[in-house]
Amino acid sequence: MLTVCHLTSVHGYEDVRILLRECRSLAAAGYATHLVAPGAPDGLVHGVRLHGVTRRTGRVARMLRTVGEVYTAAVRVDADLYHFHDAELIPVGLLLRARGRKVIYDIHEDVPRDLVTRDYLPGAAKPMLQWLVERIENFAGRRFSGLVPATPAIAARFRRLNRPLAVINNYPLLDEWGSLDGMPWTDRPFAVAYVGAVSLDRGLIQMVQAIGDLREPSQAHLELAGTFAPPEPRTLAARLEGWARVRELGQLSREDVRRVLGRVRAGLLLYHPAPNNVESQPNKLFEYMAAGLPVIASDFPLWREIVAGTGCGLLVDPLDSRAIAQAIEYVLTHAADAEAMGRRGRRAFEERFNWSMEERRFLDFYSGVLD
Repeated sequence: MLTVCHLTSVHGYEDVRILLRECRSLAAAGYATHLVAPGAPDGLVHGVRLHGVTRRTGRVARMLRTVGEVYTAAVRVDADLYHFHDAELIPVGLLLRARGRKVIYDIHEDVPRDLVTRDYLPGAAKPMLQWLVERIENFAGRRFSGLVPATPAIAARFRRLNRPLAVINNYPLLDEWGSLDGMPWTDRPFAVAYVGAVSLDRGLIQMVQAIGDLREPSQAHLELAGTFAPPEPRTLAARLEGWARVRELGQLSREDVRRVLGRVRAGLLLYHPAPNNVESQPNKLFEYMAAGLPVIASDFPLWREIVAGTGCGLLVDPLDSRAIAQAIEYVLTHAADAEAMGRRGRRAFEERFNWSMEERRFLDFYSGVLD
């Protein structure tokens, strides 16, 4: 039996559902499957052997210490193939290649372009860092056994490296969203939700301003689920008038996320037009659709293709809080239209945007790399 091992240094165990979903598919296909992740409980879950390493919040401590722990755990597993998910694990991937192992790099974001949006980096240093990181990725990518870009835009950049490559979409599991058991539509409070990491470039200020601008219905509020990354934006948002209409839920379990989405009337996805955001396909978009919610999303070309193409929501300028408020007001005051949008999104999830549609390509890619 071939042994495969997925590695992450960034995501805590509660955040690795995408990785665990892929590992479950591998275990079901007959691979001895392992997952190394910060905070993971040592044991067997869904046929996947988990290996926990220390979870650290500081970026420097994580890159200097957690990365080393991940490498140590990976060597201990002694797998035939390793699949890592964070750019900071590139040195680990190269070391494992030097040991004669097959290695797949799963590229969740365009890291060089993402650096432009990072407030903690000095502006003058960003162009040089972008240049350096791109060349490191290109150097390493040519030496890995396979590449898994998360979107077609990222794939276009890596295709010229002439390595085995497959775009695997991060769609939710059908069985995780097997049935719609939320509140009847007309019984739901006048609420919309955002679920995920909370930051300025994901529209925090505009969401709070928009909910504060709503005049009808007057009792409308925003359910905000997730952690602030970094924490400083919360201070800015809490000064706004609309903060009084925000219910701050913090980090939620998967069951609680489903419960929240089952009691609101729309899901918000208002990323700013940074390069990495415009070409992304956030998992929460498809989770809103799976929950049968209309989506209020940034009007990016790729998102327009999904949202307008399926008729599952409304598109807005994510920097225009008044336009966002108008979209929220429409959804909250036109219940029949909103519920119909949600049904169309749910149907599209069942027919197209779920993991079972991607699983076969994922397993075929593994077979090709291992062969």
